[in-house]
Amino acid sequence: MKRILIISHAMELGGAERALLGLLENIDTKKVAVDLFLLRHEGELLPLIPKTVNLLQEIPAYTVLGRPISKTVREGHLLLSAARLVGKFFAKVYDKKNHLSESAVAIEYSHKYTKFLMPKIQPAVEYDLAISFLTPHYFAAEKVRAKKKAAWIHTDYSTVCVNQKSELKMWGKYDSIISISDKATEGFLKTFPELEKKIVLIENILPRTLIEQQAKESVKGQNLFSNRYTNLLSIGRFCTPKNFDNVPDICKKILNSDLNVKWYLIGFGADEALIRKKIKKAGMQANVIILGKKENPYPYIKACDLYVQPSRYEGKSVTVREAQMLGKPVVITNFPTSKSQLKNGVDGIVVPLDNDGCANGITDLIQNPAKMNMLSENCRMSDYSNSSEIEKIYRIIGD
Repeated sequence: MKRILIISHAMELGGAERALLGLLENIDTKKVAVDLFLLRHEGELLPLIPKTVNLLQEIPAYTVLGRPISKTVREGHLLLSAARLVGKFFAKVYDKKNHLSESAVAIEYSHKYTKFLMPKIQPAVEYDLAISFLTPHYFAAEKVRAKKKAAWIHTDYSTVCVNQKSELKMWGKYDSIISISDKATEGFLKTFPELEKKIVLIENILPRTLIEQQAKESVKGQNLFSNRYTNLLSIGRFCTPKNFDNVPDICKKILNSDLNVKWYLIGFGADEALIRKKIKKAGMQANVIILGKKENPYPYIKACDLYVQPSRYEGKSVTVREAQMLGKPVVITNFPTSKSQLKNGVDGIVVPLDNDGCANGITDLIQNPAKMNMLSENCRMSDYSNSSEIEKIYRIIGD
């Protein structure tokens, strides 16, 4: 029997994490034995890991990553904490030298400058395939023995700033680089054209059984999703790419068209204070409602009238696919990879990214119930789980 190892960060609420569950659910463990190594055994999705997957024990050194340095120092991880601080310092130097106000260098350097202190993962085992599911991809490359190695692209590289020379060395250690969409591939190859021959397209595999079962649960909270309103829903981390800080202004413009809407936001993150400030500034306290973290978002998707992904950029939004799987009309903004996300006018609508254009596009759709029903029916007739994509993993493993 073939044996693979998959490495990821944790199982917090996020699209990539749910895509990982889909991958794990669809691997035939009668053919392939699966070990899963998480840097931290944290996150609301942790209990949903399939029982057929062997979750490896935490290694204390790896838990240092992705947590406050002050806390890891108190826990006695002095060398690793110091290495993270060195990485943080050099990331700031790089950003300043290259006039970058925001980049992805800090997260890369947090792994790059600590990898020398990290122990091997399952040193007694040689895997047929080792998969690094989330960047940075140093550990599967350097801390695992495997005949083949693959790393995943989950973001749109045309929208992020990276240390190209540094990351190229990291990616170069892999036999296969797995992209989730053609547009994600295009953005990645603009940064790393020399890696073209390593690219394999594998779309996100979604856990259909889990989604359909969990969607049957009830929405928690009184007076939510009332039929007196058109109920909009958006899900994602509260961060710059998701663009939730512009939702209050967009919602206000929709209300100016005499539509009665409520817009619910599920998620968490650093931009929550900014979003709340924008809600208050726009006077949208009664119409834009932050629901916070939801371990199970699917009843809320099922209850909404329209799912909206107002992102500035995406790799490929898992929550859009999940909304389509549950037969919901979907609106997305015209971010760079939007054409790979849906068929405009068939199973969703693409609207302009600017607030006026976004509001007008949503308004036009709400005022056309027949079109909303058509989008829903087209979604119900389609299979968005992408379960057949698992065959590409088997081909990478080989004979």
